[in-house]
Amino acid sequence: MERLYVTKGREVMRRYSIFVILAGMFMAISGLVYLLHYYIFRDVHHIFIYMVGDLAFLPLEVFIVVIVIERILTHREKQTVLQKLNMVIGAFFSEAGTTLLKVFSDFDPYRDKISQELIVTLDWSKPDFARARTQAKKYDYTVNIQQGNLEGLRGFLIGKRGFLLRLLENPNLLEHESFTNLLWAIFHLTDELAYRVDVSKLPATDYEHLANDMKRAYGLLVSEWIAYMQHLKDSYPYLYSLAVRTNPLDPNASPEVR
Repeated sequence: MERLYVTKGREVMRRYSIFVILAGMFMAISGLVYLLHYYIFRDVHHIFIYMVGDLAFLPLEVFIVVIVIERILTHREKQTVLQKLNMVIGAFFSEAGTTLLKVFSDFDPYRDKISQELIVTLDWSKPDFARARTQAKKYDYTVNIQQGNLEGLRGFLIGKRGFLLRLLENPNLLEHESFTNLLWAIFHLTDELAYRVDVSKLPATDYEHLANDMKRAYGLLVSEWIAYMQHLKDSYPYLYSLAVRTNPLDPNASPEVR
């Protein structure tokens, strides 16, 4: 550990030394140019007039370059990252999320309450999605471990483990904390189920533990699904239409256009 700190300290000192050397070089070049100007024109007054004028403009130049332009570039970069992240989220729901939401709801004995609030339609607006998010946060997610197909959930999650791992390796996830928390919750549930050889013969305390893990992932998944649906509504209406017709929480959903 001590050697690691020494190595990092040396690296910082090296970078600082390079910065000091570069600053000295640029200042020396500037001084030489001013000396050359004086040697040619012999006009100190002219030199100081332009020097003061440049110094007066410097704060405005710093403001334009550092604040305005940097913010524009940062905003564009953030939009690019968010676009890539939305593609990752779309892949997640297409590959696993939508099916997983249906499976989780099968364990919920009171799913009709939340389903009524999440029957998304083509004419939903921002207030409708805001209301759905509010209801989803208020909903008391309940999991009856004996009600659904636990072995089927175990097999599904284990089969998607490689896909989930590849998603976690995506550096763009750093920009989306809530989706990252969802992936970790699902991945943790996957590990818990993978370690059980026979999920049909577990003690009651273990079933309660698995129910809590599932409940955590269930709630996070519903919230992310609502946000994902709103993104499709705003950016990809044709994908939104299919997502509405295949709503995993709508018992009457059908992919057929009617």
